[in-house]
Amino acid sequence: MINYKVEIRKILARVTGVKNPEVEFSASEQFGDYSSNVVLKNKDLDIDKIIKKLNEENSDFIAEKKGKFINFWLKKDILVNNLISKDIDIKKNNGVVIIDYSSPNIAKPFGIGHLRSTVIGQAIYNLYKYLGFEVIGDNHLGDWGTQFGKLLYMIDKTKTKDYSIENLEKLYVNFHTEAEKDEILEEEARIWFKKLEDGDTEARTIWKQCVNVSLNEFSKIYALLGVKIDNSFGESFYLEEMKEMLLDPKIIKYLETGENNSKIINIPDIKTPLMFLKSDGATTYATRDMATLAFRQKKYKPDLIIYEVGAEQQLYFKQLFAAARLLKIIDPKTELVHTAHGLYLAPDGKKFSTRKGKTIKLIEVLEEAIERAMELGKKSSGSAYAKATADAVGIGAIKYFDLMHSVQSNVVFDWEKIMNMEGNSGPYLQYTIARTNSVVSKGLTLKAERVRKGQTLPELTEQELSVLRKLSQFQEVIMTAAKSYSPNILCNYLYELASKFNTFYNAHKIISGENQEFRLQLTKSTGEVLKTGLNLLGIDAPEKM
Repeated sequence: MINYKVEIRKILARVTGVKNPEVEFSASEQFGDYSSNVVLKNKDLDIDKIIKKLNEENSDFIAEKKGKFINFWLKKDILVNNLISKDIDIKKNNGVVIIDYSSPNIAKPFGIGHLRSTVIGQAIYNLYKYLGFEVIGDNHLGDWGTQFGKLLYMIDKTKTKDYSIENLEKLYVNFHTEAEKDEILEEEARIWFKKLEDGDTEARTIWKQCVNVSLNEFSKIYALLGVKIDNSFGESFYLEEMKEMLLDPKIIKYLETGENNSKIINIPDIKTPLMFLKSDGATTYATRDMATLAFRQKKYKPDLIIYEVGAEQQLYFKQLFAAARLLKIIDPKTELVHTAHGLYLAPDGKKFSTRKGKTIKLIEVLEEAIERAMELGKKSSGSAYAKATADAVGIGAIKYFDLMHSVQSNVVFDWEKIMNMEGNSGPYLQYTIARTNSVVSKGLTLKAERVRKGQTLPELTEQELSVLRKLSQFQEVIMTAAKSYSPNILCNYLYELASKFNTFYNAHKIISGENQEFRLQLTKSTGEVLKTGLNLLGIDAPEKM
């Protein structure tokens, strides 16, 4: 498939003399495949002359004017050739991209709150990998910080030998309950964390047990989600890097004394200073994240680093990025991006809270999704899905429901929408793929001849053209979704393609009708594009449903 948006932009720039003219998918099929407002933005241009030149200088599309807009229609033979040549014509990108995602906290259950970062981060990883970049995924585990001081204090106080995730969470919640009555507990937690940073044997031994238990639990979640992350470097991994930074004169000169003798960095144009060291000399998130950036710069020399982290951290990342450039920790050419995803909310619209013991464990959500998929199979086919199919449908439904939302929006958990077979959902897309598989399988037994390039075809129906035009957009959609860090753009495209195909499917006979070879190829191509798209989102597509 050729990226016609790019090609049209090139031709339009040559004809108009405007550098990088805007070209977008048309809002409606009645306005063609693409449209441009180049004349509206450059009022001295003669639209009629431009239209004439465009139609004289190319053979792939027809240009028409609609007010001050230029609409572009790809010709039928181009659409058909795109159908045959489905492979995306992408030049290998040489850039290095690091994606920091998932990042659950050690000694806490893997809650549904971390689902967004995990699935969005993996989808962005897949998109950039598909586009030919060298991509490094990094699971920046929360295995350091004052929260471990709180936990160590409680473990020591209760003399517990139970290091299960459930008990560790209970201890953490109990700490906050007790701290509300006794403020001295916060100071006790800080003391224990300082002991941990200073290498105290007892503190390190307990901490290591907490880490091992958590990693074992996390591995089960990742296996169920089908997520594989290249690196799982916790914050503690960068201790040596932190020590080097704290001795570096180029960094020390920017440290100023803040409240309670803490060390801060004042950043131009940002009111709130960044706390670099606490009053007792213990490190902060900023210390550890700076060390992480320094490590990544030395080891990978990245062109782009994407932090798939919640929107609540917007100010912090603004401070971090600015401070990293001020201290020259990161190369000036390296782009730093914070995707700032919205929250996952409980059905009542409120945020889940670990401190109050209200975390919904992700493992329980995923297991229920698989059970609901089993029931879905009974409703749609009369019998429960096989285990592998139920896994793919249930887990896929959860992932898709998350990814179909704008990254920046909050997501309210809703089982009815998640498992919906009629609308924009994972099961709907998976069922459409299974439908195309079934049609193609039946069609192959008839030994239908493949559509050939340049073959004369009968007049195409409105439904056939609609599917063809949507298929031609696949490459641009992938590039746009990656560039804007927005998997929901790909979700929207896949849903629209599936809807158009199902309209075509319901309106025409494919195997026994006229134009059989073309319709089979259209069906096959639709299934392949839908499957590729879902795979990029990290979702499996069962052969049958």
